[in-house]
Amino acid sequence: MGTFDDYLSTFDNEPGYLNWAAFGPLSPSVREEVFADADLLGSGRPSSLALVGERIGQARELVAELLGAEADDVTVQPSSTHGLAQALYGLRGTVLAGSGEFPSVSLTLERAAQASHGALQPRWLTPADGRITTDAVAEALDDEVTAVVVSHVDFRTGYRVDIAALRELIGPDRLLILDAVQSFGVIAADYAAADVVAGHGYKWLRAGRGTGFASFSPRARERIEPVLSGITGTTASGLFVDELPAPAPSAQAFTVSGPDTLAAGRLAIGVRDVRDAGVAAIEARLAEQVDAVLEIADRHGIAVSSPRAREERAGIVSLAPEEPARLAAALANAGVVATARGAAVRLAPHAGTDAATLQLLDDALASCAGDTFISG
Repeated sequence: MGTFDDYLSTFDNEPGYLNWAAFGPLSPSVREEVFADADLLGSGRPSSLALVGERIGQARELVAELLGAEADDVTVQPSSTHGLAQALYGLRGTVLAGSGEFPSVSLTLERAAQASHGALQPRWLTPADGRITTDAVAEALDDEVTAVVVSHVDFRTGYRVDIAALRELIGPDRLLILDAVQSFGVIAADYAAADVVAGHGYKWLRAGRGTGFASFSPRARERIEPVLSGITGTTASGLFVDELPAPAPSAQAFTVSGPDTLAAGRLAIGVRDVRDAGVAAIEARLAEQVDAVLEIADRHGIAVSSPRAREERAGIVSLAPEEPARLAAALANAGVVATARGAAVRLAPHAGTDAATLQLLDDALASCAGDTFISG
């Protein structure tokens, strides 16, 4: 796969899927490669195991390339939550975070604070619109704050944080920890501005569960203790007994055990595909898809609570109808896959979303014109 059109042609799922912010159906290339790797592992031959094991290094190098980091900065993790836990459990001081963040951020920070016996203190941000803006962070910032942890794209509103502005605000003496689950691979951002970036390949990368990763910059490694470090996170080059080696000087200190090589392979292929297609091109096409969804919602009188400016959004459109459950049922009956949660119905197209899917959405909303879940 070497062109953007080739990438778009790999979206072979049935029309109606607008739920990429929840789960990305596995791409054809990921499916093909994992079957091939599984066959190799089925042989049990050391050479075959070693060949599949090379996927770990490939995944780290490819993720590092898109992050603007070094391979030694990147770890392969079971999930983004594991990567965030590695960072948050090793922190001290006061950490700013939104109370409405996805639990991978909020709950992990709270549990880390409880385990620290007072050494780590969360300071919760609760803006009325749920958006963790630079201004919201500035109001809560003081000398006690040692780090800020935030989702690059909010899972509820779709609001995209300005990483560069946030980095400039907090300065070099505080760590910036980023959950990039809803942006990595579809937003061409300056991820190097963050000290820790955690992500997962099971949404926009179409690589399935178990394909998490986390990067730790040299500055992060200086200030975060590798509390959860395990057998793979040491200076030892092989199995060690009767000794307790020091943590590795690289980001590998923030790992527990050997990664799932099949998952590492899926991550490598998913990242390779978006790298080859071009993240900037994917972002541009995704922006067009979101524009189309917004136009359909507006035409049918459904309120939208997510940002409209392209620089403030990624792939999430959050609808705010009067009766979200009824709207969700209508979409499901029409074959449109979305996420209904609380007072919102979340739509999430991808770069490869086809015209038939957008037409299904349009037809579904047109068929229930005048129902009470449509805002006046």
